[in-house]
Amino acid sequence: MGPLTGFKIIELAGIGPGPFCGMMLSDMGAEVIRVERLSGADQAPKDVLARNRRSVALDLKSPEGVETVLRLVESADALFEGFRPGVTERLGLGPDVVLARNPKLVYGRMTGWGQEGPMAQAAGHDINYIGLSGALHAIGRQGERPVPPLNLVGDFGGGGMLLAYGLVCGMLESQRSGKGQVVDAAMVDGSAALMAMFFSFAASGAFTDQRGTNLLDGAAHFYDTYETKDGKHVCIGSIEPQFYALLIEKAGLDPEKYAKQMDPTQWPVLKADLTQTFLTKTQAEWCGIMEGTDVCFSPVLSIFEAPEHPHNKARNSFMEIDGVMQQAPAPRFSRTSPEISHGARVPGQDTLSVLQDYGFSTDEITTLQADGVIAG
Repeated sequence: MGPLTGFKIIELAGIGPGPFCGMMLSDMGAEVIRVERLSGADQAPKDVLARNRRSVALDLKSPEGVETVLRLVESADALFEGFRPGVTERLGLGPDVVLARNPKLVYGRMTGWGQEGPMAQAAGHDINYIGLSGALHAIGRQGERPVPPLNLVGDFGGGGMLLAYGLVCGMLESQRSGKGQVVDAAMVDGSAALMAMFFSFAASGAFTDQRGTNLLDGAAHFYDTYETKDGKHVCIGSIEPQFYALLIEKAGLDPEKYAKQMDPTQWPVLKADLTQTFLTKTQAEWCGIMEGTDVCFSPVLSIFEAPEHPHNKARNSFMEIDGVMQQAPAPRFSRTSPEISHGARVPGQDTLSVLQDYGFSTDEITTLQADGVIAG
């Protein structure tokens, strides 16, 4: 039973960062109900982002469908949605309507650009939001184009995680004040927040806007990835002097040649030398020499290899649920341990049980089924 056990949250199902937020909250024990469209009720997804919560499918374009959501809201602590600004208002489920029904509720909104501003109504994806925040510009090799870091920075770190954090903050405040409020989580804001350390570096003259020339962007020979003899890769992060000295020792490098660690003019030459050094042994051989030491070393593993690594296995960092290998809940708690009870549901699979649990009578449910408002 996770630390959010007892909280009830309604998720108006969307894509990407919204489901990730729902996964994070439900992983921590919150009862999150996914409200999905009737049109998806015949799908059986293997979506890790949709795990651990029940699914209701209904027609949000009908007054009865909207009223059904509002009935659920009456006993909920929070609701969140991931549509463009104004969409839920047009559906009849905007913040004013929802908070009128439940004044203590926290209403979370997940967008790329935010609820207002010149670009608020424009379409976009992770790459666009991190492009505007300054994050994307900083990622890549010198003299080359910026490299999209998958969609981790905008959608998930700066989006879904930010919304989950905002909702928990809002629910804690609501417990004290007895009042709800709206959480405006924008991926452009969240990805900017993730750049906080680099704004500090820039202010102190320790960061330039030239990609691939800085301490943590792959310019330094002691903070980068290297190919091994068998075509695999390893990574090192030997920043501190004592860790750097150990790298020199373990890799059999010339201490005099590598003496000027923090001189950027030496980095290209030393990187070329270190590149050739790592090519002399396989990934497994380098693991035997460096893994578990203070070199700050690890193999670069694929998502198929990571679950098999001894450290990850010892910590049960990955688990298989309904035939799908996936990450375990994080973070961990000493007393209120999070649990995963099931994987993604078929959309609408739990409609009847949820409505019963939230106080709908048998006659009301039968009527909603007969009118085609809910999946049955």
